[in-house]
Amino acid sequence: MSQRESNEYILGTDDMELFRLGLQHQVWASEAQTGWSKAGFSAGQTLLDLGSGPGFCSKELAFITGPTGQVVAVDRSAHYIDYVQEIAKKHGLNIKGIVSDFDDMELANESLDGMYCRWAMAWIKNPKEILSKVLQALKPGAKMVLHEYYDWSTHQLEPNKPNLQKAIAACLRSFKEQEGDIDVGRYLPNMLNSLGMKVTSVRPMVKLARPSDFAWHWPKSFYHTYFPRLVEAGYLTEAEKTAALEEMDELEQFPHTTLFCPSLVEVIAEKV
Repeated sequence: MSQRESNEYILGTDDMELFRLGLQHQVWASEAQTGWSKAGFSAGQTLLDLGSGPGFCSKELAFITGPTGQVVAVDRSAHYIDYVQEIAKKHGLNIKGIVSDFDDMELANESLDGMYCRWAMAWIKNPKEILSKVLQALKPGAKMVLHEYYDWSTHQLEPNKPNLQKAIAACLRSFKEQEGDIDVGRYLPNMLNSLGMKVTSVRPMVKLARPSDFAWHWPKSFYHTYFPRLVEAGYLTEAEKTAALEEMDELEQFPHTTLFCPSLVEVIAEKV
């Protein structure tokens, strides 16, 4: 999966990003499982994994829905959907992979018992329109579980390092100049309510990591993946990128360094 796709994500779809996504999923897996449990996802259901990526959540959801249920994994990356299908075949899971943009995806009316979406609404220009499309595909009583950033600017370290802070600020600036809204999570409750859904739960999700914590490796892997892309895009110089990563290495030598990850929110809503 080393070749770049023409429509790849802001972070790419290569092998390095595949590993980063796997690590990311391990950091946030317990939060996803909490949301699925609160939404009542269970055996025999048909669940949509919207923006599935390489299927780390699709796999877990398929074990929940079991042989009598199904997970529909939708992603625009053919590389990732191929990977999803490999996972399904290897583990004997009922996962239907669909390569599609959200705008073009086709979902049968009232065919879904639930939907999960993590970090996908932030990258599109029309989240309300897409959620409306999914809403039509939900059965009455079915629920959406969404995990999105609430405030990416909470991404901070103590002690502060100037080059690393500059690189983090460049990340946020690059996100702001993309389609969508990186902090879309804050708008979801009102958005879903305006679609006629009943918002049943709003839960903050935050992580404060130290160098000895596993969660520390989530932002660290992101820096090593994304800072080089910032150089390619002109947001950082090569020297600034190198200095930022060196400062990250320096911070790891101090056990009481703290890193507050970007804050997220979980929103669960029911079709009534």
